[in-house]
Amino acid sequence: MSTLRFAAVNADGLLSDLDLPPAAYRVLLKLRSLSEPGGRILIDQATIGGLLELSRPSVNAALRSLELAKLVRKVRNGVYQINPMLAGYNSFEDAVAAVNEMAPEERLDARGYVASYHQAVAEYQDQLAEQRKKRAAQAAAKKAAESKRRRTLHAVG
Repeated sequence: MSTLRFAAVNADGLLSDLDLPPAAYRVLLKLRSLSEPGGRILIDQATIGGLLELSRPSVNAALRSLELAKLVRKVRNGVYQINPMLAGYNSFEDAVAAVNEMAPEERLDARGYVASYHQAVAEYQDQLAEQRKKRAAQAAAKKAAESKRRRTLHAVG
């Protein structure tokens, strides 16, 4: 069986416009090289990290960037799906058919695709900032409650 794969588009220029983190490009290329025809890949984050000599947080961040860019979708733990426009297929006809079945908003050639990626990144960063604020407020409240509790304790003697 041939390992030659066909893709419906050459998205290299588009991918460079996304300005993904370097680890995300490495992860994407590795996933594409190991994927089945149609873009499904069975691999866990630890294996990706081992293959690329990346830490678990780096792999996690890379996969998050790829998901925000709609390049890779996590199906479930250990199963990922590459965007049909980037996936390899056994024939050019299979590649074209897969792209034709895509929802318009999932296509890499959708109007405003790059801008929507940058918007998704900004929203995700805002979400992380809100989570950090919430955790900091909870920690401050816990510290204040602990301090108050200590002041109310009396030595018994």
